[in-house]
Amino acid sequence: MATLTPFHIAFPVHDLDAARAFYGGVLGCPEGRSAADWIDFDLFGHQIVAHRTDERPRPAHNPVDGHDVPVPHFGVVLEWDDFQRFAEHLRAAGVRFVIEPYIRFQGQPGEQATMFFQDPSGNALEFKSFRDFSRIFAK
Repeated sequence: MATLTPFHIAFPVHDLDAARAFYGGVLGCPEGRSAADWIDFDLFGHQIVAHRTDERPRPAHNPVDGHDVPVPHFGVVLEWDDFQRFAEHLRAAGVRFVIEPYIRFQGQPGEQATMFFQDPSGNALEFKSFRDFSRIFAK
C-alpha cells in the first residue's frame, strides 16, 4: 500500500457549538484554526472542517450486508484494537449508533469491523478496521 497522506473534507453543520462539543469533546479531535462560520478539526491526523450552514443533510441509505448504510458518510480506518477502544469510548459517551459495531463480510475478502453514527447535524460517520490492512481493497 502506498504511503498515505492526510485527507481533507469539509461538511455542513447547523450549529458550530454543537459541532465543537461533538468533534472536540466526544470524539476527542483537537481543534485547529477557526473563524465565525467554520472550525478545523484533527480527526486521527486528517483535516476535517465543519462549515456552518442552514442546510441539513438529506438522508439516503444503501443496503449493505443486511444494513441500511447512510450515504454520504466519512470516517477513518483504525487499527483493530484502536477500533475496539474507540467503540467503547463512544458507548461510554452515550453516542447513539445508526449501525452498532459489528463484523461485516465475516469470512470473506474484505472482512472488517465497522460502526456508523451521526453528528448533531445529521452527518453520518463510519469508522472501520481490518485485522489485515492488506485486505482493505480485496475483491
